Amino acid sequence: MSDRWDREQVLGLAPDAPSAKAAGGVAKPGKWAGTGCDDEAVWGECQGSGKSAYRTCADLTEPAFRCSCPSRKFPCKHALGLLLLWADGAVDTGPRPGWTAEWMEERRERAGKAAQRKAATAAKTRDPKTVERRERRVEDGLAELDQWLRDQVAHGLAQAEKAPYRMWDDAARRLVDAQAGSLAGQVRGLAAIPRQPGWPDRLLEEYALLRLLMRAYARRDELPEGLRDTVRSRVGFTVPQEEVLAGGERVRDRWWVTGVRDTAQELLTTRRVWLLGRRTRRPALVLSFAAPGTSLDSSLIVGTEIDAELAFYPGTPPLRALVAERHGAVAPGRPAGTSVQGFLDEHAAALARDPWLDRWPATLENVRLARAAGGDLAVVDGAGDALPLRLGDPWRLLALSGGGPVTMAGEWSPRGLGPLAAWHDDEGTVIL
Repeated sequence: MSDRWDREQVLGLAPDAPSAKAAGGVAKPGKWAGTGCDDEAVWGECQGSGKSAYRTCADLTEPAFRCSCPSRKFPCKHALGLLLLWADGAVDTGPRPGWTAEWMEERRERAGKAAQRKAATAAKTRDPKTVERRERRVEDGLAELDQWLRDQVAHGLAQAEKAPYRMWDDAARRLVDAQAGSLAGQVRGLAAIPRQPGWPDRLLEEYALLRLLMRAYARRDELPEGLRDTVRSRVGFTVPQEEVLAGGERVRDRWWVTGVRDTAQELLTTRRVWLLGRRTRRPALVLSFAAPGTSLDSSLIVGTEIDAELAFYPGTPPLRALVAERHGAVAPGRPAGTSVQGFLDEHAAALARDPWLDRWPATLENVRLARAAGGDLAVVDGAGDALPLRLGDPWRLLALSGGGPVTMAGEWSPRGLGPLAAWHDDEGTVIL
């Protein structure tokens, strides 16, 4: 039997706080009958308000859930409650009942058919005329952006401090019309810079990076393949998942799930999940998206590790990936971190290959919270090297560490390190 998750990892799957609270109410052995588990699944029947018990099961390899209750939440309180019992050791191993075995087999069959459909889609070629029209529209949009940047510099940076949001939004909308969506997001992001300390230098840096990206795109045929793919991605060209699964670089490893961050922008929520290979030490970023009323992918749980083969999107350095194939069940896992200097070396190497890199994962070993000279928070390793922390409320992290060393994972950006999770010898995994 594989190691079981802890309660915090289970509750991290809850779609909202009320579901997590309700799960505690059903996580009582007296409410369940016919519970059992094996290396891949957990199952049981929970007596609800109706005449018949709710049949609940979870596939631990994804994870995925099924419950006969009428709840529209996913996972429901019964699935969460069952997993809490399992995490507490209150569910014994045993043979699967027929209804659980049937559901697991149906899932395997659906996954196989989906893989076949994706392979067939990837084999189709795109219309060259459509590709050519898209290229021309993007080139026209970038030419217009180039003139806009020239105007901003010619008029002076001081105007940006009092400029209305419309100035940035209008430029971004024109890029959306030109089908350069990623660039549009970068231009919209400029609107927040004049409200930050030291904004003139930062704004000029961002203008320069945009200009560099436009020049790189104009000379894309002269670039190495990986860098060309990165430039196209930064502009807004996407690669279908089917193509990534069919032809992307495949790497199998035991991957630690080190952090999750959700961001909402307009009508779309994006989830970033960071992975770190145990053997390869390669970082990977798995993205999922959800429109209003839909759920984000919750199959990757912070504080666990998965034996999986990832398919990487093209680019340099290859970072974004898809989970192409899993092997076995999810297990608890504490990542092995590096020193501050080791992380800075990794980030410098990545930045040299992709100068537009705006965030990079950090997993630091044996770091403590400290106050920098100006009073700002920082993390310090055993060698005395420090990184500034971007953390509004430090109390949860302080309570976990008690001033002692922890393993910490986070996202590094020009504003500092944003903590995502921490591991303590006694307290286990804590999501920040």
